[in-house]
Amino acid sequence: MTSDAADLTAADHLDAAREMAAANRPLLAHLLAEEAARRTTDQATAAGIRAAFPNPAPTREETD
Repeated sequence: MTSDAADLTAADHLDAAREMAAANRPLLAHLLAEEAARRTTDQATAAGIRAAFPNPAPTREETD
């Protein structure tokens, strides 16, 4: 594993997203998948990544 985040690939981010999803961390999975999609040059592949890891909380509600 590299110590420089800039050296991580789309595949690295996608692997991490899968790990976070398996660990029941959907928001982290979504954020990692977004980065993987951003680093992907093929738009269809990027769309598939985004569809596989949707935002778990598109709206946030404040509670007291």
